[in-house]
Amino acid sequence: MSKFLCCIQFSCQIKLASKFCAMIGDDFESSLLSFEKLDRASPDLWPEQLPGVAEFAASCKNPITNSPPKWMAELESEDIEMLKELGSLTTANLMEKVKGLQNLAYQLGLEESREMTRGKFLNILERPKK
Repeated sequence: MSKFLCCIQFSCQIKLASKFCAMIGDDFESSLLSFEKLDRASPDLWPEQLPGVAEFAASCKNPITNSPPKWMAELESEDIEMLKELGSLTTANLMEKVKGLQNLAYQLGLEESREMTRGKFLNILERPKK
């Protein structure tokens, strides 16, 4: 019996809702419309989420030209070959190359330290007295 009453109650609610919507009609829908114009050019209203993205997006929209990018203008052919070589390495080979560079930098630091100590003992780095 309770299921029957629930069905009747639900059907009554649907009838009331449809009558209410018919009464309101277009007035209700038109009241929901907003005619406000938002100025998206304002940096205060629409701040840039990530700085520099707008310039990057603008540069990507430009058609591809024959001139190289600004960062490549100063590179020599040896530098470009090095970039191509490093770009073709696998992750493991690249990590090995980085470790080799770190070891070389460490060895150069040790050698520089020895030479500075040697210069200190030979009084090469001392300022001349006036």
